Amino acid sequence: MKLASYEISGTASYGIVSDGMVVDTGAIWRATATDLRDALEKGLFETPFEVDKSAPRYPLDTVRLLPVIPNPRKILCIGVNYKTHLRETGREQPAYPMVFVRFAESQVGDRQAMIRPPESEKFDFEGELAVVIGKAGRRISRRDALAHVAGYSCYNDGSIRDWQRHTTQFTAGKNFPSTGAFGPWLVTGDEIPDPAELTLVTRLNGKEVQRAEVSDLVFDVPALIEYCSSFTTLRPGDVLVTGTTSGVGAFRDPPLWLKPGDLVEVEISKIGILTNPVQDEGTDETIRLRG
Repeated sequence: MKLASYEISGTASYGIVSDGMVVDTGAIWRATATDLRDALEKGLFETPFEVDKSAPRYPLDTVRLLPVIPNPRKILCIGVNYKTHLRETGREQPAYPMVFVRFAESQVGDRQAMIRPPESEKFDFEGELAVVIGKAGRRISRRDALAHVAGYSCYNDGSIRDWQRHTTQFTAGKNFPSTGAFGPWLVTGDEIPDPAELTLVTRLNGKEVQRAEVSDLVFDVPALIEYCSSFTTLRPGDVLVTGTTSGVGAFRDPPLWLKPGDLVEVEISKIGILTNPVQDEGTDETIRLRG
């Protein structure tokens, strides 16, 4: 099952994506769950159910997709977590996951523009797998970790590289508004029993710039859930962004920075394609994408 957050006629909602349509479950469950995070917390998608035939249905291309979880309590990101990326950075393999945070306002949804701020031209792409928590837990064992997953999505951990490197902490370079992207939807965990079998590809203007098997992660999804749930309670709607592979712009010669007019696609097998144009902050142009 594919679940998405979106706007239709200026109203935010959430629903099921199927056959090019969105079934607006938010319209029928609004009194129970106001958004997708709330619906996950209440377990509305966990047990078999029949969607009310009166639920509105919209063609997918008529809605504005939002970040899969527009209002996560936590976005925990993992740095240098692919062996290939470790090699290109020259770093030693870490003993523990390198965790940093993003804020909700740093994200946009599928087909929305990723914004390059005026403070820097060193805007980089990072295709990643996002894990959305569906069941709360603290000190979750590796054995039980995947039972706490609602599903998976694509993520572009867009980075302002020079600001990221101002200090040993990544926070500044990872949190400029609208620099990251999350979508297009969540594919529920029952359709992806083993995330290690997924393949991640990033394309810039149609050219492949990153490719990896998720099995190349240094700390895999169960290990990340076990580690992160040791220091914080993971709650439904929380997001773990698992790291990027080699090929990022910063480690190319010459560096390959994102610029206005670029189009970035992050594709993960069994999930879909997250597509985002790039524009400068303050520009008012309307960007139209194919499809």
